[in-house]
Amino acid sequence: MACSVFSELRARGDIDSDRLAAAFAQRYEPYRGYGGGAVVILHQIRDGTDWRQAARSAFDGQGSMGNGAAMRVAPLGAFHAGNSRAAALAAIRSAEVTHAHAEAILAAVAVTVAAAEAGHARQLQQRPEPETLLQAVLEYLVDSRVSEGIRRAVDLLGASVAEATYELGNGSRVLAQDTIPFTLWASATYLHDYPAAILACIEAGGDVDTTAAIVGGIVATFTGTGSGGIPPSWLNAREPLPAWADS
Repeated sequence: MACSVFSELRARGDIDSDRLAAAFAQRYEPYRGYGGGAVVILHQIRDGTDWRQAARSAFDGQGSMGNGAAMRVAPLGAFHAGNSRAAALAAIRSAEVTHAHAEAILAAVAVTVAAAEAGHARQLQQRPEPETLLQAVLEYLVDSRVSEGIRRAVDLLGASVAEATYELGNGSRVLAQDTIPFTLWASATYLHDYPAAILACIEAGGDVDTTAAIVGGIVATFTGTGSGGIPPSWLNAREPLPAWADS
């Protein structure tokens, strides 16, 4: 799904919700372990249901507050490096096609803005203080359980991974508010060190593939793939990108 976001940005320079919803449904691969709610929504869109109806009907009309919308949006932040407002607006359009609940949409905004701020810091060649990064994200959020968790993350800067996990969650509930506070804490703490950031997610346990995808996306936007970035052995061992995203 992150590759679909990237593909839309490369082709058009922006996110069109209708196009993105169609891309998600067309490229849906059930063996990748989508959450149950996402499976239903993507099947409905593929079968012709308008994404607005499909997303809003989930969970008895509440919409999903899962962490999937946040998992896929780091490329948006990288694309909008230095323009966090544009990043936040694009994040909303990206998230709402599958996640209609405000917590999930705010989670996507938080991750996208964090990546945009990280990308801008890379352009300046100056690592921001961890609290500065988290406060920049909070400027784009309204009061919510996600923003409350990020404020707790600010207070836990300097704590151990175990303590941060205990206080903030690790995504084991697969909810936005159980995932984003820890991932932003880890991103801010290890923004200069991609391997350490990913290892922190592994140490935390829980929904590791999601937390590592979020943290990895934010941190790599700052580090790139050079020194302190993604180790060459990790890049060589990764799954190949889809042909439509790598051409």
